Amino acid sequence: MFGVVAAFGLAPDTVTEDIAQETWSQALTLPAPALTDSGSFDFWREERIGSGETLSHLLQRLGVAQEEISAVLTASRETKALGHLTVGRTVLARVTSTGRLISLQYLPTEDRLITLQRVNNSFRMQESAIKPTIQQVTRGGAIDGSLFGATDAANVPDSVASQLAEIFSSDIDFHRDLRKGDRFSVIYESYTYQGSTIKTGRLLAAEFINGGQSYRAFYFRDPKGRDGYYTTSGQNMRRAFLKSPMPFTRISSGFSNARYHPVLNEWRAHRGIDYAAPTGTPIRAVADAVVSFSGRQGGYGNLVVLNHQGPYSTAYGHLSRFAKGVKRGSRVSQGQVIGYVGSTGLATGPHLHYEFRVNGEQKNPLALKLPNAYPLAAQYRNLFVNTIQPLAARLDMSRNSRTAFLD
Repeated sequence: MFGVVAAFGLAPDTVTEDIAQETWSQALTLPAPALTDSGSFDFWREERIGSGETLSHLLQRLGVAQEEISAVLTASRETKALGHLTVGRTVLARVTSTGRLISLQYLPTEDRLITLQRVNNSFRMQESAIKPTIQQVTRGGAIDGSLFGATDAANVPDSVASQLAEIFSSDIDFHRDLRKGDRFSVIYESYTYQGSTIKTGRLLAAEFINGGQSYRAFYFRDPKGRDGYYTTSGQNMRRAFLKSPMPFTRISSGFSNARYHPVLNEWRAHRGIDYAAPTGTPIRAVADAVVSFSGRQGGYGNLVVLNHQGPYSTAYGHLSRFAKGVKRGSRVSQGQVIGYVGSTGLATGPHLHYEFRVNGEQKNPLALKLPNAYPLAAQYRNLFVNTIQPLAARLDMSRNSRTAFLD
């Protein structure tokens, strides 16, 4: 690039004189200003429903005048949906500059639209079926502290974060294995209507890089209706046993042949894993099972014992209470809540005492190699590969990108 520099000046002996200036003005006729706020000016406004919020409170936040609210409440009695608003959903209202409500739209479910429309000085309510648009949303982020802290920072819904933790719970212990700098990418369904998100759907694909090792999972439903999450090679992500009965707690005491008991004040073996958690934290079954015991037993306090297939059984002690329907002889599925953390029995504070037993003998579950669930059926492998290819490509794009994108 070349630059040009110009210099200006006055030659010596140049005579300059003052230049005469003249000021003049002329009156112009302007049109009279039009009124812009006569009450006929209106605008659209959207508000998200808060916890415990009533329709009356919501209308106030939408700018609806107090004298209008009673008429709206009268019309809303035609449907229970407006009397029991769903937290987190949004209401769209058209309101004049003086607080006069023209119309209101509310989506109580993903397939129903409620509309309140002004007709003279009253309101007419209408319910109609809608068909939302389903989009695939891709987001990613890095772990700085907790999993949910990282997903919140990446604007990933909590329901998706919970699915992410559940899918990888057999490979990653989320209260022991997380490292700062671990990365994740998720692809999930988002249901929208007229640009507003109605609900978050299923997690379709995910990648979690933990300690430099990549784990990937893809949702697949075969022609017979059997579905699940599988690795890239078609292995079932669902293990016969989860690694932990609670995904987001810390181990307060590990499996040991000699531990000083804080209540009995003596050295004795600790044949289980203690997970510290607040009272009332849900506890889940680590595998499908039949309940062999549910009640109070000595130092265990409130105890649940589950019999799984083959030689395996698990025990859950110090519970504050049992989940509904968990009694001897009942069947429970993997991940089902069976009880809640407490401090019953010989316990100094709220925690879960968890035992993994093989032929009745306690074993360290963190040191055992546990079996996998059944893999993908061979006849559907080609269909599976074709289904996951575009999802895998999106995960590749997301791995080194912090930008979210839609399908």
